[in-house]
Amino acid sequence: MTEFIISSIQSAGYVGIALLMLLENLFPPIPSELIVPFAGYVAARGDLSLPGVIAAATLGSVIGALPWYALGWYFNEERLKWLAQRYGRWFTITPGEVATASVWFRRYGAAAVFLGRMVPTIRTVISAPAGVVRMGLPLFLLLTTLGSAIWVSLLAGAGLLLEAHYERVGHFIEPVTKIIVVAVVLLYIYRLITFNRRQT
Repeated sequence: MTEFIISSIQSAGYVGIALLMLLENLFPPIPSELIVPFAGYVAARGDLSLPGVIAAATLGSVIGALPWYALGWYFNEERLKWLAQRYGRWFTITPGEVATASVWFRRYGAAAVFLGRMVPTIRTVISAPAGVVRMGLPLFLLLTTLGSAIWVSLLAGAGLLLEAHYERVGHFIEPVTKIIVVAVVLLYIYRLITFNRRQT
């Protein structure tokens, strides 16, 4: 994976960065924590510019978020309630909880989308609830662009400063990512165990 990322950026430059970030949003195993710091390192060598790296990475992130938004738009609140009614145990959610989550996201969704773009793992799927509650596309794009730009600026800046040691960025963020993944899995197991109690 690392060799693929490095060769893509070296051969395709800004286009390669944008495409890799697009893929990272669709397939989380491709890590932005390696893509962008390496691009920052390439900028430190003078082969790319830092603003160009940030712009390309942000563009790829925003485009990559759109399929999740569209998926949420398709699986609107009513469809999710139907799925919760039929397969709720495996989704660990009841129709009532779907309605409650929708109300919450309509109230706080703007902050969730903006901040979610800066959280490993969460940034991949935070776009789907925005589609579910029919957040306006211009607002969604604005929030996603701002959140993504901040995230990739931090990663690119770290790669620029660390230069040849850019991979340390990923090593620093990796434990945080693992903690989030474990927390999500544990939450799923807890909700699965308590599902019958929450239905009553």
